[in-house]
Amino acid sequence: LSMAAAAKFVPGKPAKDARGLPVHGDKGAFCGGKFISIEECADRFNIKNGSGNGSCATCPRSRTRHSAAKPDGSYDVVIIGAGCVGSAIARELSRTTAKVLLLEADDDVTQGATKGNSGIVHAGYDDTPGTKRAQFCWKGNQMFPRLDEELHFGYAQNGSLVVARGPEDEAHLKELVARGEKNGVQRLRIINQKELRELEPYITSDATAALLSPDAGTLIPYEYTIALAENAADNGVEVRIRREVVGIEKLDSGFNVSVRHWEPEGAVPKTSATSFLAAALPGVLLAAAFASGRIEVGPQLAVLGALSILAMVVAYLATRRSALRTSQMETVRTQLIVNAAGCSADKIANMVGDNSFKIKPRIGEYMLLHKNQGHLAHHTLFPTPSKMGKGVLVQQTLWGNLILGPTARDLHDPKTQQTTAKDVMHEIFSKCRELVPTFEARETIHSFSGLRAKSDRGDWIIEPCAKAPGLIHAAGIDSPGLAGSPAIALEVVRLLKEAGLKAGPNSNFNPFRAPIIVPKNGWTGLKPSADPSKADPDPKRNVVCKCEKVTEAEVVDALHRSLPVDSTQAIRKRTRAGMGHCQADPDNYDCEARVRAIIRRELGVDSASVGTRPWPATSLLPKRWLGDAEREMLLEVSH
Repeated sequence: LSMAAAAKFVPGKPAKDARGLPVHGDKGAFCGGKFISIEECADRFNIKNGSGNGSCATCPRSRTRHSAAKPDGSYDVVIIGAGCVGSAIARELSRTTAKVLLLEADDDVTQGATKGNSGIVHAGYDDTPGTKRAQFCWKGNQMFPRLDEELHFGYAQNGSLVVARGPEDEAHLKELVARGEKNGVQRLRIINQKELRELEPYITSDATAALLSPDAGTLIPYEYTIALAENAADNGVEVRIRREVVGIEKLDSGFNVSVRHWEPEGAVPKTSATSFLAAALPGVLLAAAFASGRIEVGPQLAVLGALSILAMVVAYLATRRSALRTSQMETVRTQLIVNAAGCSADKIANMVGDNSFKIKPRIGEYMLLHKNQGHLAHHTLFPTPSKMGKGVLVQQTLWGNLILGPTARDLHDPKTQQTTAKDVMHEIFSKCRELVPTFEARETIHSFSGLRAKSDRGDWIIEPCAKAPGLIHAAGIDSPGLAGSPAIALEVVRLLKEAGLKAGPNSNFNPFRAPIIVPKNGWTGLKPSADPSKADPDPKRNVVCKCEKVTEAEVVDALHRSLPVDSTQAIRKRTRAGMGHCQADPDNYDCEARVRAIIRRELGVDSASVGTRPWPATSLLPKRWLGDAEREMLLEVSH
């Protein structure tokens, strides 16, 4: 790129002639896989009879308002882990009269692998026939349109394309079709180069064919999981967050579960992030220097820099609670347990003497680009897969951004320890350019990572525990676990009944949930204000996040739902306040401060009790808010 062209770059500039997919919440919404107009939303999206209507008081700290315990204080089922699998199981159990407790070790539901993944509802053509993946992926995929019509989390059935670049890849597409047909996947077909270019005008020029799966879809994984957990809580499931299971005692009948209930000394993310940065500061500075090119990378520094990147991911995910005090120990008595603990599932199994599997986390990193790049992909675009997985993807997210990634790096692999942030970003950008060459890397607004719960068995573990039959494993659920989650839930409930669960149907079960987010018709009816003190007094008009057009009313609604919420990060996942292209820049609209003030007011707490967004968390970027130097670095590593 010439210096003159670089000087003309203006971040956030609208794309010319951009004809992408509709954007969820913009003049309509995705409902049941299809986009509906804003005129239809009142009846089909922003429903009035949903289980969550925001009319309740706020939750007590770190738990739902209600207890699901029996008169003797025990439960029928305790679910460990509130990711998409655990929350799907909780919702399915809420259809029954079972007394259910959902435990989550972190400070909100969906904080583990569910938070850091692609959000793809795969169709199941890539899974080896006869495996648990193959058994549950297609079945789960087919459940999502109805689920979204009930829970209104936003689901777009955009379809996927596996792109071939020559005869060898084309032969593999035929193998995928045969595999998919064995798995029961329908409507698969291979399209030629001409049709591919009609569907995807920005696809690489050397693409020769593609496998089209029209049933594949996309969603925002944390919004899906929040909807599941919220509806489960509305229907009677008790949820406790900040509860880390540290021991399980087998009884003659049932179990005693030892739980460490932790609370922060101050604001959860702020305190943990500060302590984390203090410990990791040398590595963080090295990583930033490598990324910006300010220092040359010798062999020793390269290894140190690589270790700092892994420390940023692993330490944030695994030691968020290291600087926090223990509030108390709790003992929970239950008849049955579901182990849906993600990357900690083997540790839970070990507590009852089950050493039959080991979780070997695989890290996946992503780059998220501005919405002006979203039009470059209409379907979810994959390369022909490899033994490491489906490969990187390029797709427009539900909210209009372009997402690139993920990597697939095993934490136990020595090569992973030798990779710098710059290397990782180059890998993502360069592989994605093989699908869509024309994206603008300088339009990156965010980066995030997640750890997939790969097991050493090579397949999902959905079975009774041999050492403790009253414990059901839903473990090692990596991709396509999101797609399979509702079908996995049905299977786990079946296994629980075989293990002795006796529960009839819940006559008060309400499958419907009203969404938190209200679709917008441009700026009609909204009023942003540069000065918060002059904000519109009408919460439905008062804009607290300008980039995403989030209103005060939406934030208040989220705070009065059935799940405990006490941080700006939790509100960010529910309303998108701070998710926009400025990433809550204090010099722009400072939306995080506005949200924090609303949380304080609604919960009646001081500032120290309101958590804020952590940084660097799992980001590869050297700064939260990028300047010209960082954008030029991104351009450099993208080629």
